[in-house]
Amino acid sequence: MAASSIARVFEHQALVYRRTLRGSLFSSFLNPVLYLAAMGVGLGMFVDRAAAAGAAGNPALGGVTYLQYLAPGLLAATVMQSAALESTHPIMGGIVYHRIYYAMIATPISARDIALGTLAWITARLTMIAVIFAVVVLAFGAAPSAGLLLAAIPVAVLTGMAFAAPIVAFAATQRNGEAFPAVFRFITTPLFLLSGTFFPLDGLPAPVQAAAWLSPLWHGIALARSIAFGAVGSNPGLALDHLAVLLLFAGGGTWLAVRNLQRRLVK
Repeated sequence: MAASSIARVFEHQALVYRRTLRGSLFSSFLNPVLYLAAMGVGLGMFVDRAAAAGAAGNPALGGVTYLQYLAPGLLAATVMQSAALESTHPIMGGIVYHRIYYAMIATPISARDIALGTLAWITARLTMIAVIFAVVVLAFGAAPSAGLLLAAIPVAVLTGMAFAAPIVAFAATQRNGEAFPAVFRFITTPLFLLSGTFFPLDGLPAPVQAAAWLSPLWHGIALARSIAFGAVGSNPGLALDHLAVLLLFAGGGTWLAVRNLQRRLVK
């Protein structure tokens, strides 16, 4: 059965991950601590001081502290970056470096099963990263509500998959990993910095704002922040628009990933 084969691929990925579990858990805790301490607490102190005297928080940030503003956006953006890492060299490894995908396809496991099982594993990894990040955010006291922040975790994971699935599809077409640095340098890193993670888009030039609006990361950050602040009810139509964009990228990328892996593995 297809479900059983997908589960076998997922199991393989989990067994491989056991070798690096401790190190990855440490870095998963360390990264949010450093980001929140440096940007949320360090820079946030100056941002909050610039707020109008006597105002509850910074009016430019919707009446919340900078640390609270930063946390949900950084949650989605960090998961996006992790998604890109999980979708590049690990895929190339399965095809080129250790060629495990060819060993799998010599069994009753199909290329479709490999693609879906791999994407299911990436989803699980991103969920782990998002949960750890949320725990750190709560430890920093950076969430207006613990329940609302936890409700933003699925949005962060979906944001990651909106990048992971298309990047897996792209990786399946490559002969080596030479193009991957360009993905990080010209796509994920600029989006991480300029999609509303650290500051509102209003102060950016119009062309940069337009590029950010077209990115699934901006939609993921906006939706995660809206959920974390309990503001979805004020504009449910906009929240649905954000969700539709994320689903479009994740669903379309999944279809492309399945197709490209089939073309690559099945001669």
